[in-house]
Amino acid sequence: MPIDIGKHVAYWRTGAAEDIETSRLLLEHDRRRAALFFAHLALEKALKALVVKATGDLAPLTHNLVVLAEKTSLEFQESARIYFVEMNRFSLHGRYPDPDRPLPGHREAEAYVRRAEETLAWLIQR
Repeated sequence: MPIDIGKHVAYWRTGAAEDIETSRLLLEHDRRRAALFFAHLALEKALKALVVKATGDLAPLTHNLVVLAEKTSLEFQESARIYFVEMNRFSLHGRYPDPDRPLPGHREAEAYVRRAEETLAWLIQR
């Protein structure tokens, strides 16, 4: 049975919008680990929407932004790929905190969330 592509794309996009808003709210309360985790999650969901749109199939079961970006029909600049690699660490750090790898300071976390918001807006337009 074929999947409803529009329904799945809308599902991922809605989740992405909710998660970036959650990220911003968490950052306002200096919950950096969770804020960065939700920023990553928002990007993941936006990329999954694009993968579904490009492939006509369900989104793959991965959290890796680089892998997801490669499965879309978009071409990303190297700077975007590097940013996705950096953001991937927050997915892991959100799930498995490591006391030997401190979180970015508030200003740096703010910059990551701001860039996630900008990237998300760009992805949604696609």
